[in-house]
Amino acid sequence: MLEPGEHALNYLQEHGHEAVLILSDINMPGMSGLQVLRKIKETYESPKPHVMIMTAYGDDENYRLAMDYGADDFLTKPVDFPALKEKLNKVANT
Repeated sequence: MLEPGEHALNYLQEHGHEAVLILSDINMPGMSGLQVLRKIKETYESPKPHVMIMTAYGDDENYRLAMDYGADDFLTKPVDFPALKEKLNKVANT
């Protein structure tokens, strides 16, 4: 069975044109969310999926890495659902 990050990348290979938004946690079994983010942003040019990183690790280092790897947004847990809804609406309207 594939780990979550590998599963996401395999799905994108077959359905990349359908992926508009990806929400990824940093801490996952196998490949980290930051590794998945980096591969997505290096691989998919058009259309490039919007990637939001969600994590309990709101430290400066994880934020910096996520932004360096091309994250479109960085959310900390516990998730503020009204704020998340607002961010999702902005993505939907772009």
